[in-house]
Amino acid sequence: MADFPDWHGTTIVSVRKNGRVTIAGDGQVTMGQTVMKPNAKKVRRLGPAGPDGKGAVIGGFAGATADAFTLFERLEAKLERYPGQLTRAAVELAKDWRTDRYLRRLEAMMIVADKDVTLVLTGTGDVLEPLGGIAAIGSGGNFALAAARALADSEHDSEVISRRAMAIAAELCIYTNDQVTIESIDSGEAR
Repeated sequence: MADFPDWHGTTIVSVRKNGRVTIAGDGQVTMGQTVMKPNAKKVRRLGPAGPDGKGAVIGGFAGATADAFTLFERLEAKLERYPGQLTRAAVELAKDWRTDRYLRRLEAMMIVADKDVTLVLTGTGDVLEPLGGIAAIGSGGNFALAAARALADSEHDSEVISRRAMAIAAELCIYTNDQVTIESIDSGEAR
């Protein structure tokens, strides 16, 4: 049986600043040396609706798309069970992800955020709250993280910082493009 080329791609960045949290992600899906899709939506709303009628949690994923959507569905189920408790829902998902025979094989990472907390979730059971409210994952994650941290003290808001960080990652990472999806939530707390 022939080996198939690895799927690569994605940069996701999250910035929390001045009472607002933003998650941005690029749209490129690459298989080997070929761009399979330039406009995939890797950032979305999750969970029960908030005051704006949209999901009260935002999330972005890096990794296998089907795996990520499975994890998003599982997280939404946990959010229904623990409404308004993103950290608890994420910890419960991480436990399942690490111990369940099926979920253990899923290859993805996620950044999720609500009005209070931003978390990075991995298949090894990690539920990490990033330093300074800035996190990034994926092939261009380190570029986006460095750019967002450098811009954190600027006058720009979380969305502008996220867009600039994604633009820098797209210039440096061949698996990241400039077709960005952005979701934001007001947290109600000014920093």
